[in-house]
Amino acid sequence: MAGENSKNDVAVYPPKTRRLWPSLLRWIPTSTEHIIAAEKRLLSLVKTPYVQEHVNIGSGPPGSKVRWFRSSSDEPRFLNTITFDSKDDSPTLVMVHGYAASQGFFFRNFDALANHFRVIAVDQLGWGGSSRPDFTCRSTEETETWFIDSFEEWRKAKNLSNFILLGHSFGGYVAAKYALKHPEHVKQLILVGPAGFTSESDPKAEFIMKFRATWKGAVMNHLWESNFTPLKIVRGLGPWGPNMVRRYTDMRFGTRAQGEILTEEESRLLTDYMYHVSAAKASGELCLKYIFKFGAFPRIPLFHSASEWKVPTTFIYGFDDWMNYEGAQEARKDMKVPCEIIRVPQGGHFVFIDNPSGFHSAVLYACRKFLRPNTDNESLPEGLTSA
Repeated sequence: MAGENSKNDVAVYPPKTRRLWPSLLRWIPTSTEHIIAAEKRLLSLVKTPYVQEHVNIGSGPPGSKVRWFRSSSDEPRFLNTITFDSKDDSPTLVMVHGYAASQGFFFRNFDALANHFRVIAVDQLGWGGSSRPDFTCRSTEETETWFIDSFEEWRKAKNLSNFILLGHSFGGYVAAKYALKHPEHVKQLILVGPAGFTSESDPKAEFIMKFRATWKGAVMNHLWESNFTPLKIVRGLGPWGPNMVRRYTDMRFGTRAQGEILTEEESRLLTDYMYHVSAAKASGELCLKYIFKFGAFPRIPLFHSASEWKVPTTFIYGFDDWMNYEGAQEARKDMKVPCEIIRVPQGGHFVFIDNPSGFHSAVLYACRKFLRPNTDNESLPEGLTSA
């Protein structure tokens, strides 16, 4: 079992209060303590020792315009972080999860990647085991700043620089925005099925546009603009929520898996973990309507900023990823830095779960110049495709 060490924690959980009802009768049977415990159980599958800590990012710099910094409370916020053992000279790889997820979703990848990197995975503000302050942002700019600036405070607290930054899906959107604002700290950007590169003018978006024109689409669009998130359904089901999550896990990573099916133990532990991170207080998830339109179309597509890119970038997509890699191709046309697009077989949007070995090969290839000398003529690993 992987080691877990919290001696460096700087955040303190609120004191437990006496409950009137047994925990089994509570409507939403979860808490921050449940999340951390579920994370520990899931990471028992990982053999590499790790340290878990709550990194204090403060209550915000004086005069900040970011709403989470302007809390009426001076209570410090923290980001839940895990760091895996590595060789002293290993390059640092920071991994950022996507929407409705958290760092534990990379459980199939930590062992393989820790053989080559100092791996650090972090729960974004308002997600997973991190602080979940009230989400009071009211614009795209404020929402982006919520994630970018909280991540920057975390980087300062961890004293990191010159690292490789990997982000999945919405985490890819945040990673790209962070690298645009703070390119001096990132030496390589890896975007895995990133959100933010699709457009309503994309031919593959035609189905969504037609659906939006129907009465069902109009209702769904209204719910979206009302900031009704999928996780509210999980909370609304209360004690029946875990069963709903189990059905999703069994379907997405079992009967309809696009690659390597989860084992029974993996499925059980991931379901447990996924439920707790989904059912906890709504916070970061409320970013959805401010970043995307219905259909996951970005309000400000990232390829509009492609000419400003200053960090070498590798895009990684599963062959069956519903995110369109053609958006990355469009962005690459305007980039003035090296850019590669790699497609991994037998993988969908969660390519790192569907085909972990293929995903690892893609990451190692993307980072080859930091791992091996004389890589100028190195060919793409077998099975992977360059777009």
